[in-house]
Amino acid sequence: MGRVSPLPPPGPLRTLAYATLVNTVGAGLWLAGGALYLTRDVGLSATSVGAGLTVAGLVGLSASVPLGGLADRWDPRTLRAVLQVGQAVAALAYLLVGSLPAFLAVAVPEALLAAGNLAVRAALVAAVGGPDGRVHAFATLRAVANLGITVGTALAGIALAVDTHRAYQVLVVGNAATYLLSAALLLRLPPQPAADGGRRAAGASRAPGAETAPGPPATAGTRRTPTRPRRGGRLRRGGPLRDGRFLAVSGASAVLSTHVTVLVLVVPLWTVERAGAPPPVVSAVLLVNTVLTVLLAVRLSRGAERAAQAARKMRRAGLVLAAATPLYAVTGVLPALPAVVLLLVATAVWTVGDLWHGAAGAGLAYDLAPPGAIGAYQGADGLLAGLAQALGRGLLTLLVLGGGPVGWLVLGGILAAAGLAAPALARRAVADRPVPEARPAGVPG
Repeated sequence: MGRVSPLPPPGPLRTLAYATLVNTVGAGLWLAGGALYLTRDVGLSATSVGAGLTVAGLVGLSASVPLGGLADRWDPRTLRAVLQVGQAVAALAYLLVGSLPAFLAVAVPEALLAAGNLAVRAALVAAVGGPDGRVHAFATLRAVANLGITVGTALAGIALAVDTHRAYQVLVVGNAATYLLSAALLLRLPPQPAADGGRRAAGASRAPGAETAPGPPATAGTRRTPTRPRRGGRLRRGGPLRDGRFLAVSGASAVLSTHVTVLVLVVPLWTVERAGAPPPVVSAVLLVNTVLTVLLAVRLSRGAERAAQAARKMRRAGLVLAAATPLYAVTGVLPALPAVVLLLVATAVWTVGDLWHGAAGAGLAYDLAPPGAIGAYQGADGLLAGLAQALGRGLLTLLVLGGGPVGWLVLGGILAAAGLAAPALARRAVADRPVPEARPAGVPG
């Protein structure tokens, strides 16, 4: 009988899962109650809060690659714990916010820490899971995160129901406390080696252990000519932001990552305004996504450890997401009860595509990254996804709510095109990898 709990068996991954669970309970608290705290208790306008969070989020993305690169040189476990202590301080600083400038002074550093922490987390997951288990670990933690956010959202409902200054303060302090507890749990993990430490070690011992190029054995007095690398087959200087073929793959993945924005912003607005369903249906729609994510995230992540497999899974994800868009579109012209049923069915289909994309995106970003630059490459991948989601909030709302059923079909075409492009883009990126260097003449095997 299969496991029902999303928590993995005892070991480092379970410790990381506990840290993720605690951290995401705090995320759920703040996602559900942060905006209301800033508007109802602090007194900022909704427009100011929305604009401030958008600016802070865009600025925060600039930390993804630098902090991801730092995780390649330092122990990612310790670095993430330090960042979470910083996030706890930033979360507590919201108690001091009383104006828009003060809000920005807190929101921008918090966004920088949060964006950088995502890249560091990806490097830590890679270190804990190893090359053959990191996608599985990623999917496991995603299921745990959904569970934690659900618990945090439910707890925030208590503060929102009380709706007093003290209740909102408890919510803010509770969010900060989860960062500290999560950091303490992270430090229970064994120290993780820096990724580029392994690359330096490999480089130092390359001469006695390097692989030979195919060809006839060398005879005494002859020198073997090193194999010519494939065109473009050398590591890029300047890091992942100058690796065009990796960025092309991540760009296709970023287009598909807008499924998050569609689910949490576009679908709720469509449900109430165009499908004519009562507001509680929005909660049911999101609950379907949460339950299926907890139950299926690990199972649907299988077979995405290597780039070719992951690219095929991403193609499948794009086509499944595209298949859900006509279902959503039809709900705008159906009576209320059939529309509600079809909304739930469409969300189930959407969630399968969502989960396939999550696993495929992680597999591609990990497998296409050089072994010594996993954190930096995860940072670049997160940067593109963050930009796509930030731009998608306005563009997708305009496309779907303004375009109606036709807008859904256009969105489906975009998602299908991004998925179909993934295998070819991945093949080009794999072909661009460096080839092993030949052993110099006279060096023993």
